[in-house]
Amino acid sequence: MTFVDEVKNAVTPRAALLVIGVLGLQLLFIASYVGALHKPKPTDVAFGVVAPQQVSQQLVDRLDELPGGPLDPRTVSSAAEAREQIMNRDIDGALIVSPEGRTDTLLVASGGGAALTTSLERILTEVDASQQRSVRTVDVAPASGEDFNGLSSFYLVIGWCVGGYLCASILAISAGAKPANRQRAVIRTGAMALYSIAGGIGGAIIIGPILGALPGSFWGLAGLGALIVFAVGMTTLALEALTGIVGIGLAVLIIVIAGNPSAGGAFPLPMLPDFWRAIGPALPPGAGTWVARSIAYFRGNAVTGPLLVLSAWAVVGTALTLLLSMRHRADADPAGPTGTDTTATGVTTATGVTPGPGAGGSTAA
Repeated sequence: MTFVDEVKNAVTPRAALLVIGVLGLQLLFIASYVGALHKPKPTDVAFGVVAPQQVSQQLVDRLDELPGGPLDPRTVSSAAEAREQIMNRDIDGALIVSPEGRTDTLLVASGGGAALTTSLERILTEVDASQQRSVRTVDVAPASGEDFNGLSSFYLVIGWCVGGYLCASILAISAGAKPANRQRAVIRTGAMALYSIAGGIGGAIIIGPILGALPGSFWGLAGLGALIVFAVGMTTLALEALTGIVGIGLAVLIIVIAGNPSAGGAFPLPMLPDFWRAIGPALPPGAGTWVARSIAYFRGNAVTGPLLVLSAWAVVGTALTLLLSMRHRADADPAGPTGTDTTATGVTTATGVTPGPGAGGSTAA
């Protein structure tokens, strides 16, 4: 056998295509993560301004015209209203201008991401300094002392996502990647649901009672975790049912390559480039990170939209998995395709039909 023949035997055309696909995923991974995170800068950050009426609009215009457009400022009626809007996650920060002194107050929420808080402090310090004023920072939703840079919620959600697609991948290939018939699809869906509940509770126990990294409702986080795991898992099963083993790679593309860098974890959404900022809220890691932070630091506010996103992934994934399974008939049982036991019937030979055991006939002498 020649070397070329050995190569053909060692690397089949199917394996070669899969390797090329993996190379593509690898390059997309690098492009997505580096593209999203290599140069974070705030852009159009929702920002409130509380100032005396005679200078309010002038200050808003000046902030709106800052080089690079870091802020999207709007007037807010009072300091109390600004705090409420931050807690409702309508704005990311606010400047309270002192009508008497020369020290203004910057309201921030490090629970939503420390990197954004640092950027706002830098921007507003420079703005006030240009007017011979100073600024003091007040954190209205501070991150836990055990939650460095507000990253714990992000890593928690990533762990749940990883568990979801790994469990689904194992369920899909455990029987040699057999296409899921209706019964097998229902069993896999039930197994995914049980795993999701266990994963959600387990993650909440680790992040809360064991490590103390996140405050907030234990059962709220556990329920969120179960939904994330199930949504990612059923999406993976649906993609596998649609495209075979390639579906696992597609799940990695959606969840890991596109979803993780756009989730607003290391850098909140206003600091990401436009493309990643646009897709992040629509993908499970981004929706999950937003809800986890809301539960931990923002009294559970502003979670309806992201929870609907996660629910949509779960529902569509489940529906596709079950519908696509109807394309495949149940595996033939040992009795044969017609349900007749071949050991109890005659088999044709070159000389005629010989009755099988128990057929009641006798063989010719």
